[in-house]
Order: sequence, then C-alpha cells, then structure tokens
Amino acid sequence: MPPHSPSLGGGSSLLRALVLALALLPFPVLGQASPLPLEGLGPESILGSWKGELQVSERRLPLVFNLSLGKDGLRATMDSPSQGAWGLPTSQARLEGRRLSILMAALGASFVGDVDPAVLSITGTWSQGAASLALRLERTGPSPGPGRPQTPAPPFPYKTEELRVPGGPGVSLAGTLALPAGPGPHPAVLLVSGGGPQDRDETILGHKPFLVIADYLCRRGIAILRLDDRGVGASTGKFVDATSLDFAEDAEAALLWLAGRPGIDPRRLGLAGHSEGGLVAAIVAARNPAVRFVILLAGPGLPGKELLLLQTAALMRAKGAPEEDILATRSINARLYALATSPGDPRLSAEAIKRTYLDWIRERPGLTEDQKAEAGQGAEALAASLLGPWMRGFLGLDPRPALARLAIPVLAMNGTKDLQVPARENLEAIGAAMAGSSGRLTSLALPGLNHLFQHARTGLPSEYGSIEESFAPEALGIIGDWILAR
Repeated sequence: MPPHSPSLGGGSSLLRALVLALALLPFPVLGQASPLPLEGLGPESILGSWKGELQVSERRLPLVFNLSLGKDGLRATMDSPSQGAWGLPTSQARLEGRRLSILMAALGASFVGDVDPAVLSITGTWSQGAASLALRLERTGPSPGPGRPQTPAPPFPYKTEELRVPGGPGVSLAGTLALPAGPGPHPAVLLVSGGGPQDRDETILGHKPFLVIADYLCRRGIAILRLDDRGVGASTGKFVDATSLDFAEDAEAALLWLAGRPGIDPRRLGLAGHSEGGLVAAIVAARNPAVRFVILLAGPGLPGKELLLLQTAALMRAKGAPEEDILATRSINARLYALATSPGDPRLSAEAIKRTYLDWIRERPGLTEDQKAEAGQGAEALAASLLGPWMRGFLGLDPRPALARLAIPVLAMNGTKDLQVPARENLEAIGAAMAGSSGRLTSLALPGLNHLFQHARTGLPSEYGSIEESFAPEALGIIGDWILAR
C-alpha cells in the first residue's frame, strides 16, 4: 500500500480521501474534449439536483450534483450522502453545447458528461487520478442534508457586513464582519482557517464552525472578521500556488485593515487560527505588535515534517493498523519528506522520490504483483504532491521560533481525540517553545473532542460528517471567557 497521505485542517486532504479513497492523485484538466457538435442548451435547462451512483469495487457510492446560477455563471456543489458529506465546493462548472464539465480541484477529480436532448439524464465519466468510472446522472430532489443544529440563522442581534479587504500583494479577500450592538469600540478577532481551500465559514461536511464561533462571540460583545481564502469564493488570487507564508501575508493585511476600522478597538485585537491557521496566527503575531492576543485551535507546535509523521501514525493506529505497518510507513514517509525538502534541482528530487517510493513498494511483503503495479502508478502524482509549493513549504516550517517570540497572552486548545494535530505532543511543544518568552500561555487539552472540536467516538475524520455537533459548547465558552478576561 502507498504511504498515507497527510492532511491538516478540515480541508482538501480530508475531502480527497472521502471520495473513492484515492490518495495523492493529480488534478484532472477539463476541456480537453471538444463540445458535442449539437445544438447547445442554456444553463437554465439543467439547474437543480442530479443524482448518480459510482460502482467502486463491490460498493455503490451515491453522488448528487447541485447546479445553480450565480453572477459569474454556472455553479455546482456535490453531496456524498453515504459519507456524510454535503455541499462540497467545486472549482469550476461549465456547459459547452451539451457537454457538462465539473472540476473539483480539492479532490483531484472531475466529471464530464453529455446532457441528453430531453434533459432527463447526463451520461459521462468520473475521473480521479488514474481512475475513470462511468457515471450516469438523473434528475432528483435536493439532498435533505444532515442535522446541523448549531448553525445560526437570522435574524441576528448584531450587525453583519459583507465586504472586501486587502490580502497579500495583488490579493483581495471577501468576507463578513460581525459587529456587536452598541457604539463600541469593540474588541475584535480575525479568524484564520485551516488547511485546504476554505470559505469564510470553514465549511466542511455541512458544518460551518467559523460561523458558529462568530455568532457566539459576537453575541458576547466581540467583533469577528472571517474571510474566504485567496482563490476561494469571492476572494481573488490563486490558492493552488500559495504557501503558509502567503496565507500569513493575507492574514496580516486583513488584520491591519481591521485595526483601522471604525468601531473596532485596536488595543484589543486578536487572531484565532484553526489547525494550519494556528501556525499562520503565530507567524503574524510574532512580527506584528498590532496583535494583542492569539488563540490556537488545534494549532501545531511541531515542525511540519514531525507533525505529518505523528498524524499519519495516529490515524493508522486509530484504524487498527499493525504497528509494523505504522513503523514501515513512518520510515518511508520520513525518507520522502527529506527528499522533498532537499536543496537542488526539483527535477532530480522528483526522480529520487519516485525511485525511493517504487523501491519501497517492490519490497513490501504481502502485496501481489498486481497490487504492487497498481500502487506504483501513483509515483508520479506522489512526487508532484510532495514538491508542490504548499507541501514543500509546510514540511520545512517550524512554528517554535514564532511561538518563542510571543510576548502576549496565548490560548492553546486541542481535543484529546484529535488525530490530525495530536494534543499531548503539540501542546507540550507549544509550552516548551514559550517557556522562555514573556507571553502568558493557557494550555488546555479538552476531553473527548476531535480536530474540529466535536465530541467524538474515535476522532477519525470519517466521523466528522456523521456528528451533528459543529463545535463543542464548552469550547466556545472557554474561548469567550478567555478573551473577555484579557
């Protein structure tokens, strides 16, 4: 089997694993086939929900595409009901002639199908990496979706404003500012999202944790700014080439905008980052005195390489993998990470990664020749993934120097069932890094909570969608009490 693909935050890596469980796959390219030379259809004719089933080995996987029109054209989201996933965003949707093309870059997947003349079905192919599966869609009603009782709904006892703020060079970020009732000036928090392309609500599997946090804190008198990541939603810029340091530039620019906003108290301005967002928050706070406090929600305290090795072992162990497999996977991943971050010609690094991975596959006991051949097909995609801008940058990042420079109050919270940023090791690393600083650290391991701060049974990402709770109420209370006590 290939080494486990890493994930950080609630974003793209988790979703890539949800659909077909095909890891480390190259992104497909839409538009290679010519549109059918038939009379074209208007996008209005295909709006609504379309359902089909993928046959994956012995398993049937229902999928639903929801098509709508936005100001910039056709839009699509995808539901995977059997996996508890609703409203998964797509990167692109377009209709050319009678050919519908939908790209899901976060999953490394696409669907291309032909609409029949009566608009009763769409017949085509689901592609993900080397896999191509037939998929026929038929009209259906909208998916009922899961229960998400914490998601707030208007009317709100506070004001909200849709706006655009500056990000890093050439980037404009779209978002929502929630302002408490009353004249202010109010304390304020900028929310910084976790890994993968995230919208302002950090939407995942029907959950909107940032919306839940914003609503709770604003009701307690704290202004909240939350933003679509660059290249996501209405924000400009390109997500695929961005690194954690680019996201830090975006957060810092947005923070400075917030400091100058009327009604905001610049002396009570903080950052709250989830997962990779915690790393970003620490980087910004270490260099910008405008930040007066930081909240690390499952933020990493270990260097990228160490964190991903720890994460993979925790996920494999929770799934019941034998210790010998865990150790073997750790060994090959450590070698691959070292190659990915080595200086020199990236083309030579790519060849070294492929060669090392293929040698490892050939030596694996218990795999048939067919299984080895199938696993080996991912070598090219594996090298591309490890040498991508974000992954290569993250592997080499160490949050500890930034944490050591913090001279402000810091709240670090993790759930004891977090398998993506395990609590004990990361909270200990944060504490050790800040031991010599003048900052004041509050470090909490919250019993029974997973990486999304839900009450969980196993902590595995496969549970996220089946849990109705979006964010544990006790965690919300701790955040609010801590901010107001500062």
